[in-house]
Amino acid sequence: MTPEPFGARLRHAMDTRGPLCVGIDPHASLLTSWGLNDDVAGLERFTRTVVEALAGRVAVLKPQSAFFERFGSRGIAVLEKAVGEARAAGALVLMDAKRGDIGSTMGAYAATYLDKDSPLFSDAVTVSPYLGFGSLRPALDAAAVSGAGVFVLALTSNPEGAEVQRATAADGRPLAQLMLDHMAAENAGAAPLGSVGAVVGATLGDAGVDLAINGPLLAPGIGAQGATPADLPGVFGDAVRNVVPSVSRGVLSHGPDVSGLREAAGRFADEVRAAVSDR
Repeated sequence: MTPEPFGARLRHAMDTRGPLCVGIDPHASLLTSWGLNDDVAGLERFTRTVVEALAGRVAVLKPQSAFFERFGSRGIAVLEKAVGEARAAGALVLMDAKRGDIGSTMGAYAATYLDKDSPLFSDAVTVSPYLGFGSLRPALDAAAVSGAGVFVLALTSNPEGAEVQRATAADGRPLAQLMLDHMAAENAGAAPLGSVGAVVGATLGDAGVDLAINGPLLAPGIGAQGATPADLPGVFGDAVRNVVPSVSRGVLSHGPDVSGLREAAGRFADEVRAAVSDR
């Protein structure tokens, strides 16, 4: 059987659970604030608590791979378990790995996150296109086969990103727009939503590009980074209904109490609904 595409699954999850992605970012400082040691035991306790609190409630959970990788194989084992448990509870898992390479190496990354037989198989993964959009083909093809998604960096919120993403391509388009146009081509004809998404920072103000890619728009920066749900229409315009706002510390700082995590996530989801309801 052909798997249901990620875009369709994401649209359903956002409509039923609320348009929110919560990051699982076990910073050392966050572990400390939870009263946990910065070690594998603390990592496991933190991750298990977040999954228990939120996997049955939010549309998307987004583990940041680097914070697990720093503990080596034991950290990856915690990540593998979290991915499986979160997906079993109904959350879509977006692996925030930002992989980008060429040829067989990109193919290996695709096999890691987008092959259903992999212990790290996720519903979607973040990738970087700045070795050329064509370098992503192994990931795009693997995602199509498994019904997974790919979120491509377009306009990130870090100030350094502009020197690459706002640079002018050979045909005069901003490089970010060139990448967005590639994404739109990949999503052409998909309904209700394509499976190739863009990462566009919620802190950018007016994005200044055409975001009508017929795919999801992951919007980091809500909460601790300064953006609010009310800012979303100004950044994303007519595409705002396809935005997946991503919150990490704004929710995680309310742990380790499970009810605190749930209340914070629910509050953000309600605020996002209110901000985009008239669009």
